[in-house]
Amino acid sequence: MCATCGCGNDAHEHTHEHPHEHGGEVITLEQKVLAKNDLLAERNRGWLAGRRISAFNIMSSPGAGKTTLLVRTIEELTSTTPVSVIEGDQETTLDADRIEATGCSVVQINTGTGCHLDADMVRRALETLDPPTRSLLFIENVGNLVCPALFDLGEEGKVVLISVTEGDDKPLKYPHMFAAADAVIVNKIDLLPYVDFDMETFAAHAESINPHVRILPTSATAGDGLDDWYGWLTQNQHAVH
Repeated sequence: MCATCGCGNDAHEHTHEHPHEHGGEVITLEQKVLAKNDLLAERNRGWLAGRRISAFNIMSSPGAGKTTLLVRTIEELTSTTPVSVIEGDQETTLDADRIEATGCSVVQINTGTGCHLDADMVRRALETLDPPTRSLLFIENVGNLVCPALFDLGEEGKVVLISVTEGDDKPLKYPHMFAAADAVIVNKIDLLPYVDFDMETFAAHAESINPHVRILPTSATAGDGLDDWYGWLTQNQHAVH
């Protein structure tokens, strides 16, 4: 089991057989795991910057609409900017297959019992994917609003996606995730008439945790708000320009 988040991810290094018995050693192990990850993330960041590739880490709960948003984004942006995807899931290649059907280059990472991607997984995926220079890379993280907030992948920006079906109190329940976000996409706004979700309440909660976060209401299926999402991407693709 991962001492940092309890996810069972065998990719993490362990230095003690029973970390749960000694609180001080658990903290030390967590620090070592995150420090090692941060070092690898900086190497990823340098690799991407050297090739002028802008990478965005897309995080959400399962079923919020990450893959649907990415498919539409790829279809509408690839005429002007090359796009590649690293797809993270515990099992199956279903989402990667949807991405690949667009003609986009994609690498699948299956984490097994792991609940997040880490910098070393992304490094190995980049070696396989080999994205072109001056391109856009999306990293679709494992569906989870807890552990992915802890792990820097070397990305240029962190994007949290939620669905209006999840409730407007999500930022209060998962403050670390929203504190880490550069942008929050509120998806499925076409369902607002049918669910108990107040956009102003949600925005107030999110901004109380992260005053500088950009909130982007969208519907990936209906197309509402996507121009604002594309505009945000353009403004934040520093490495590409």
